[in-house]
Amino acid sequence: QVQLVESGGGLVQAGGSLRLACAASGGTFSNYRMGWFRQAPGKEREFVAVISRSGGGTNYASSVKGRFFISRDNAKNTVNLQMNSLKPEDTAVYYCAAQPGLTVTTDPKFFNSWGQGTQVTVSS
Repeated sequence: QVQLVESGGGLVQAGGSLRLACAASGGTFSNYRMGWFRQAPGKEREFVAVISRSGGGTNYASSVKGRFFISRDNAKNTVNLQMNSLKPEDTAVYYCAAQPGLTVTTDPKFFNSWGQGTQVTVSS
């Protein structure tokens, strides 16, 4: 399993932008599909975005499509989430996760490595 460490969270006003980063170590990064999930207080963890092993394919939750963009650099073992036009409802702890294998899925139970999370707070 890879180890994941997120960074880049913080407090931002509505309409602003943040860029989250996730650094991976301890495994062959390019063997994993990488995803971002989030969990708001009192709510279940939800899918945000996922990127294929090569970086050529992406998928987004409808709530963030057109505002958030996921990318990866397999040479640097990193995956990023660029978040634009942030809304108060984007406030949550954001988690980076790694999924081994070939299954195309957004179900968190298929992701077997998780970071510790980074807080994103969007003020109105």
